Amino acid sequence: FARLNLTYTVLSKRKLLRLVKEGHVSGWDDPRMPTLSGLRRRGYTPEAIREFVRRVGVSKSASMAEIALLEACLREDLNRWHSHRSQASSALVFPGKGGEPWTRTTWQNWRRRVYVPAATAAGVTAPRPYDLRHSFVSLLIHEGRSIVDIARQAGHAPTMTLATYAHVFDEFDAGERLPAEQQIQQARDELVPVSYLPGQVSDRFDAENPVSIEWSQGGSNP
Repeated sequence: FARLNLTYTVLSKRKLLRLVKEGHVSGWDDPRMPTLSGLRRRGYTPEAIREFVRRVGVSKSASMAEIALLEACLREDLNRWHSHRSQASSALVFPGKGGEPWTRTTWQNWRRRVYVPAATAAGVTAPRPYDLRHSFVSLLIHEGRSIVDIARQAGHAPTMTLATYAHVFDEFDAGERLPAEQQIQQARDELVPVSYLPGQVSDRFDAENPVSIEWSQGGSNP
């Protein structure tokens, strides 16, 4: 039977083996590899892959399948999953004091009174809360999440996720997959207390938990 060929995709085992041996990818399950394990790490569901194979069928003559067909199978499967999932909770991740969404004034006060002083004391120059997105995505990558899941969490397309964070995938060690919460806890355990700017936070620290601080100015510590 003929080999399955995809448009815009290299499927030669000889060329793929060269990518792995020369270290251009992290392994056969690298999200950029057109292998089953690579597709799974990229976020393709088993149902979508099986449906794609069913539609392409088996042939004895050389043929070329459109990559758009594979993407369409995934899109249809995700749409079915989304339509059958239970209604998501509307609870806010970081609600205001009364449980309501933050106002622009609340956001500005938190950034000026809480985030900027803490980031500056940690040695971050020109801190922006938006930069937390990159840290969050890096944690999800090291947790072993799929690209589709990471893109959904970050709020942009999977192609943008792969283009923006390809270097993080290169640095990822497939043997070390830790939940984001565990990575954060390890970082807190290794944290060395720093001296905060005077007048921005009180200098009362908990000796057993050095990251626990009390803000002397208004605003809550999320």
